[in-house]
Amino acid sequence: MRVILAEDSTLLREGLIRLLVEEGHEVAAAVGDGASLVEAVAEHAPDVVVVDVRMPPTHTDEGLRAALEIRRRWPGVRLLVLSQYVEKKYAAELMSGDVEGVGYLLKDRVAQVADFLDALERVAAGGAAFDPEVVRQLLARTTQVDPLARLTAREREVLERMAQGLTNASIAQELHVSQSAVEKHVNALFDKLRLSHVTGYSRRVLAVLRFLES
Repeated sequence: MRVILAEDSTLLREGLIRLLVEEGHEVAAAVGDGASLVEAVAEHAPDVVVVDVRMPPTHTDEGLRAALEIRRRWPGVRLLVLSQYVEKKYAAELMSGDVEGVGYLLKDRVAQVADFLDALERVAAGGAAFDPEVVRQLLARTTQVDPLARLTAREREVLERMAQGLTNASIAQELHVSQSAVEKHVNALFDKLRLSHVTGYSRRVLAVLRFLES
């Protein structure tokens, strides 16, 4: 795949370049700030952008704002966002629209090479890849909000993994249950989230968005 990296840490940026090249991917550009990222996307038309949330000059939300601009101008470009900490506001904002082709990982996850590459491949294929810790903390914000409060513990586990971008088969494997059991839990949570009769939209995406609402 064709990738653009936006990371102000030279050490991490060079490490990611080497890793991606060794995996057979093309790194079209590697930049250190949000403005350069937008320019690089316009020039190179990448498949995926890997971007840090906090970048120069203020090290607050430049990377996120660049990511949101890319989503608006080039909706076909996939985005994998990296963050040192769980930026709840930024994560919720990034995931407030269509979550297909979007990922949000903590930088610690990059050290787990297999996890990082799996997330990158999933996002590039149009899936979602949300760090479990990000999902956990976003879920903690919504525990008192109906109708999520009506979900059982198992239904919450299923929804949490749906928010990470896992398929029913993968969820079944992680929870050590049958796929049919996962499907029953998914249908139950659709009922409780009042999504059973929704047409014209992906109920799975709507459930994840409901989950991410603050």
